[in-house]
Amino acid sequence: MTCSFCGGLCKKFGKDRHGSQRYRCHQCWKVLTEPYNGHFVGMYTSPEEAASVLRLMMEGMSVRSIERLTALHRDTILRVLVHAGTHCERLLQTTIHAVQVEDVQCDEIWGFVGCKEKNNFEERLDRGDAYCFVAIERHNKLILAWHLGRRTAEDTELFTEKLDQATSGRFQLTTDGFAAYPDAVHYSLGTRVDFAQLVKVYTPSDDPDRRYSPASVVNAVPVPRWGDPDPQHICTSHVERQNLTMRMQLRRLTRLTNAFSKKWENLNAALAVYFAHYNFGRTHQSLRITPAMEARLTDHVWSWGEILAYAI
Repeated sequence: MTCSFCGGLCKKFGKDRHGSQRYRCHQCWKVLTEPYNGHFVGMYTSPEEAASVLRLMMEGMSVRSIERLTALHRDTILRVLVHAGTHCERLLQTTIHAVQVEDVQCDEIWGFVGCKEKNNFEERLDRGDAYCFVAIERHNKLILAWHLGRRTAEDTELFTEKLDQATSGRFQLTTDGFAAYPDAVHYSLGTRVDFAQLVKVYTPSDDPDRRYSPASVVNAVPVPRWGDPDPQHICTSHVERQNLTMRMQLRRLTRLTNAFSKKWENLNAALAVYFAHYNFGRTHQSLRITPAMEARLTDHVWSWGEILAYAI
């Protein structure tokens, strides 16, 4: 090994606590360590350990539980999550592009970062309520687009722009009754969609513990907006069932617990890893294959090693 400081010849000088070979220069007496080839993005963690961390996280385990099972520090676990999430987001953008679809459903799932919005007294933009917009294809169950943001017109438009890039051709689009959807869909998708909204009518709960009881749905009114949407397919059941899967598999989205994200970056990374695994690495129970295979984007179930190959 050649010294990177003076260019002199180095000789072996024992190993560090992680088992990596050390070298000492006989000219400047600097001690160097061999490059971490084969480790996960320059960390001491191996790709196998990183895959184990993400596998446990996608099974609904918390960071502290993974720390106890794998003996990895929680900071290391979160660094693995952020690295993998950044590249999984890129994987989804490059592979799910101009996909031919027929029937798309959209919905938002609520979470929070740091604290709930009512307790965000400093009005920080990186704390408070966080909504994940999700678009799913009804037939192949493929997650076409997602966006983490506030429940505002601006974030709704960013989400529909992502949906426009992910799809091609004419298709039917159904959303809930959120008022920002018509303008955002008209701006991003124009008249190439048959757009309808399913407006739900709620009634207050009679339960004395109504703080923890959701309001009851008394009616669901289909409202065609433009185009020629099929009345039989004005439905959001599939995307709402997908919301349940997210809450079951992502610990930080579990309701009525002390599990929540403390950083916006961590929540965004966890969602990116989840959607990449859902599309490419998780066999759907009703399809018996992955959504990406059903959409003919791939021909096999991806392993965690293949998913992480984009992050190394």
